[in-house]
Amino acid sequence: MTDVRVQVADAEDEREDAFAVRRVVFVDEQDVDESLEWDDWDDDPATTHVVAYDRDPTRDAALAVADGVRPVGAARIRPKDREAAAVGKVERVAVLESYRGTGVGRALMDVLETEGGERGFESFLLYSQTQAAGFYERLGYERFGDEFDEAGIPHVKMRKDATS
Repeated sequence: MTDVRVQVADAEDEREDAFAVRRVVFVDEQDVDESLEWDDWDDDPATTHVVAYDRDPTRDAALAVADGVRPVGAARIRPKDREAAAVGKVERVAVLESYRGTGVGRALMDVLETEGGERGFESFLLYSQTQAAGFYERLGYERFGDEFDEAGIPHVKMRKDATS
């Protein structure tokens, strides 16, 4: 992996960095409508956002360097819903194209799962783009149900026990 660190996005500027990565990956690259990308969970206190920063300012990427670092990945975890607080829903996992395959996605997931375990989630649920399902399977997630469309992109449901 490159010189990347992943952290919880506690400050507003860190959350904005996470949102900038999501915009590049989902809105610009994958043509997801902005009205589908942003939702009420983005500002909900029950949602934890994480952001990955590269400390190598010379690497080419879609986002600019600020204070010697560049945001290169983002994700969030939240309760599946208010009634199923034991299930953590992993969402909006995004890595800039030039950083895919470098370990950034795994690092994001490691931090999300650690945060989820600390919050008491007993299991994790995610809706993976079908083309990315193999990545999550390597992390111990299992597919269930049929393929479905979300934002015009084929997806599959996946789950993992928090103790896995």
